[in-house]
Amino acid sequence: MLENHLHMVVSSEDLHKTMQSFKQYTVKQILEMLKKENVKTILEQMMFCKKANHKEKTYQVWEEGYQPKLIQDDKTMIQKINYMHNNPVKRGYVDVAKHWRYSSARDYEDMEGLVRIERFW
Repeated sequence: MLENHLHMVVSSEDLHKTMQSFKQYTVKQILEMLKKENVKTILEQMMFCKKANHKEKTYQVWEEGYQPKLIQDDKTMIQKINYMHNNPVKRGYVDVAKHWRYSSARDYEDMEGLVRIERFW
């Protein structure tokens, strides 16, 4: 079964609406790419993982819901950023956080990451 996690720091006036839009957009992009590249194994796993009560969906890309944590100070923000950066290392995907190509750890090491980020810490 597929199991991937996405950790991110988000600021929004309406977090629910922002996350809903994010998930809708990324689902569309992910499925288009997988279908175009004919990646049947992953598509079949996503079909298998679909909740039985979701008649309108064919694939389950994202878990339902999300677990927001309110960040109110610099110490907590730094802790969350370090946790996100070290997650691929902890899971054994890379030896050094900046080597995970999808991580903002690269931006904190003065390398260009794949996604533009705003650094305040």
